Amino acid sequence: MDAPGACSAAPILLVEDDEGEVQLTLRAFKRAGFANPISVVHDGAQALDYLFQRGDFADPAAAPRPTLVLLDLKMPRLDGLEVLRELKRAPVKRRIPVVVLTSSRHETDLAAAYDLGANAYVVKPVEFEQFVQAVQQIGLFWIATVEPPPLG
Repeated sequence: MDAPGACSAAPILLVEDDEGEVQLTLRAFKRAGFANPISVVHDGAQALDYLFQRGDFADPAAAPRPTLVLLDLKMPRLDGLEVLRELKRAPVKRRIPVVVLTSSRHETDLAAAYDLGANAYVVKPVEFEQFVQAVQQIGLFWIATVEPPPLG
């Protein structure tokens, strides 16, 4: 049986400042069987540069349009809510699905994320096996099930 992401090589953008969380997420996606390439940026400013193909990411080959953004909230330089605000303001970019993947259980963060246009809000489980299951569910829904929005 093929891996869940094998039929689609659509890229994913992971926006996470903690290198340990990055490695955990990458391991979880691999363990869940998804073959999608995952680009990683470490703060909100880099995320916007990637998404709007500017600065270090001006070459479209270095920043392919992601089919999904996994966005942490608490980051240096620019937090995830500001990234979400800017992304959803841009007519060409607002259709990109954004799943907030965070450790924050604060109701204000949850409400703000949805108010700004997040497509889902997932609290990172502490245990690795539960984290793998959460990533697998995210992947099955957002990569293997949902029809991605048109590029235009």
